Amino acid sequence: MTRLPRITGKKLVAALKRDAFICKRIEGSHHILQKTFSDEKVTIPVPVHSGKIIKPGLFKHIMRKARLSPEEFSKLLH
Repeated sequence: MTRLPRITGKKLVAALKRDAFICKRIEGSHHILQKTFSDEKVTIPVPVHSGKIIKPGLFKHIMRKARLSPEEFSKLLH
Protein backbone atom coordinates (compact mmCIF):
# COMPACT_ATOMS: atom_id res chain seq x y z
CA MET A 1 0.00 0.00 0.00
CA THR A 2 1.32 3.43 -0.93
CA ARG A 3 1.87 5.92 1.86
CA LEU A 4 -0.06 9.19 1.56
CA PRO A 5 2.16 12.16 0.69
CA ARG A 6 2.41 15.32 2.77
CA ILE A 7 1.36 18.11 0.42
CA THR A 8 0.04 21.65 0.48
CA GLY A 9 -3.49 22.63 -0.46
CA LYS A 10 -2.25 24.23 -3.68
CA LYS A 11 -0.67 20.94 -4.86
CA LEU A 12 -3.78 19.02 -3.82
CA VAL A 13 -6.01 21.31 -5.89
CA ALA A 14 -3.70 20.90 -8.91
CA ALA A 15 -3.77 17.09 -8.60
CA LEU A 16 -7.57 17.00 -8.29
CA LYS A 17 -7.91 19.22 -11.36
CA ARG A 18 -5.89 16.60 -13.29
CA ASP A 19 -8.61 14.12 -12.26
CA ALA A 20 -11.33 16.25 -13.93
CA PHE A 21 -12.37 18.22 -10.85
CA ILE A 22 -13.41 21.80 -11.64
CA CYS A 23 -12.83 24.77 -9.32
CA LYS A 24 -16.36 26.15 -8.96
CA ARG A 25 -15.50 29.04 -6.66
CA ILE A 26 -13.09 30.30 -4.03
CA GLU A 27 -14.43 31.29 -0.62
CA GLY A 28 -11.71 32.98 1.39
CA SER A 29 -8.81 30.53 1.50
CA HIS A 30 -10.88 27.49 0.46
CA HIS A 31 -11.17 26.27 -3.12
CA ILE A 32 -14.47 24.51 -3.80
CA LEU A 33 -13.90 21.71 -6.33
CA GLN A 34 -16.64 19.72 -8.03
CA LYS A 35 -16.83 16.59 -10.20
CA THR A 36 -19.84 14.77 -11.61
CA PHE A 37 -19.72 10.98 -11.37
CA SER A 38 -22.30 8.73 -13.02
CA ASP A 39 -24.34 8.47 -9.82
CA GLU A 40 -23.76 11.82 -8.07
CA LYS A 41 -22.09 15.22 -8.03
CA VAL A 42 -19.24 15.48 -5.52
CA THR A 43 -18.20 18.82 -3.98
CA ILE A 44 -14.93 19.05 -2.04
CA PRO A 45 -13.67 22.13 -0.18
CA VAL A 46 -9.86 22.27 -0.02
CA PRO A 47 -8.08 24.69 2.33
CA VAL A 48 -5.29 26.53 0.51
CA HIS A 49 -3.31 28.27 3.23
CA SER A 50 0.07 29.68 2.25
CA GLY A 51 2.62 26.87 2.55
CA LYS A 52 0.68 24.83 5.13
CA ILE A 53 0.54 21.05 4.83
CA ILE A 54 -2.88 19.35 4.71
CA LYS A 55 -3.34 17.29 7.88
CA PRO A 56 -3.52 13.49 7.39
CA GLY A 57 -7.13 13.08 8.60
CA LEU A 58 -8.45 15.79 6.28
CA PHE A 59 -6.36 14.43 3.42
CA LYS A 60 -7.83 10.92 3.88
CA HIS A 61 -11.35 12.39 3.99
CA ILE A 62 -10.76 14.30 0.73
CA MET A 63 -9.32 11.17 -0.93
CA ARG A 64 -12.33 9.09 0.13
CA LYS A 65 -14.77 11.73 -1.09
CA ALA A 66 -12.87 12.08 -4.40
CA ARG A 67 -12.97 8.27 -4.81
CA LEU A 68 -9.19 8.01 -5.21
CA SER A 69 -6.83 5.38 -3.85
CA PRO A 70 -3.34 6.39 -2.70
CA GLU A 71 -1.90 4.74 -5.83
CA GLU A 72 -4.22 6.69 -8.14
CA PHE A 73 -3.43 9.92 -6.32
CA SER A 74 0.33 9.41 -6.55
CA LYS A 75 -0.04 9.06 -10.33
CA LEU A 76 -1.85 12.42 -10.43
CA LEU A 77 1.06 14.10 -8.66
CA HIS A 78 3.56 13.14 -11.37
